[in-house]
Amino acid sequence: MNFERILVTGGAGFVGSHLVDALIDRGVDVVVVDNLSTGVRENLDPKAEFVKCDVRDHDAIKKVVRSGVDAVIHLAARVSVRSSVEGFLDDAQTNVLGTLTLLDAVRGSGVRKFIYASSMAVYADGIDRSPIPEIYPKGPPSPYGVAKLTCERYLELLQPSLGIRIAALRYFNVYGPRQGYTPYVGVITIFSKELLNGRPPVIFGDGEQTRDFVSVRDIVNGTLLALEADIDWDIFNIGSGRGWTVNEIARMLIERIRPGTIPESAPARPEEMLFSVADLTKSESVLGYEPKGMLEEDIDEIIEWCRERFAK
Repeated sequence: MNFERILVTGGAGFVGSHLVDALIDRGVDVVVVDNLSTGVRENLDPKAEFVKCDVRDHDAIKKVVRSGVDAVIHLAARVSVRSSVEGFLDDAQTNVLGTLTLLDAVRGSGVRKFIYASSMAVYADGIDRSPIPEIYPKGPPSPYGVAKLTCERYLELLQPSLGIRIAALRYFNVYGPRQGYTPYVGVITIFSKELLNGRPPVIFGDGEQTRDFVSVRDIVNGTLLALEADIDWDIFNIGSGRGWTVNEIARMLIERIRPGTIPESAPARPEEMLFSVADLTKSESVLGYEPKGMLEEDIDEIIEWCRERFAK
């Protein structure tokens, strides 16, 4: 790897801790910034340097960036489509102002590469159920998606003046071990926790909304490929390229955890997309990205992770 010291914001979180593991395995000196609002200190490899601070703390962030960091992977965020509606102010302060604070600290620092964790939430809803390429119309139905798209625009605009290479990665629905539980994020974890504790999963709308579920290991691989890519500025989808309906996810988990359970229904959420599956043509051709994860094969590992942590 061409980088000696990499800053990972949100590095104690679900995706971040897996990424830190991969970087350390490659012999990289890693410094992690996390305020532990959702991250877990125990997730981190002890070889990583840990700084507890908020990404909006300019002085603290600037000090870390100026400690010899030559690349930044920015994962720290409030990751929730649903809660961003009521909590739109906090969402914008963390996801937009936090990113801009980090960019200001990076300016003139010696950082050579900046990877930004964006989201499939920037897209308008898929109309004809075809996989969504990076050029697909943008029309985020949630404040969270608006914040991610806003940051992409800032990055594209500022890249020439910052003089660093930047890639924005639109992660789709990530699954895997270490995914924490909240009522808003990670339908597989949410459904697993409910079923393990004897409660039926709640399906919003008709359950036919379709999602691209991608393994955290593929997310890590795609991020590392973007880190090494010889590009000045670009945007890439990082997903599995396969679609699963919420009903299919519920059936798969019910069959394995509590057969015979009948899901409960709730009104559809207007801030959620109905169809979102990644077109991977660009990330495959430019980055050499090739997803390996198969949800139907990985699901038992996720259930066991949830059983150890969330079952009564």
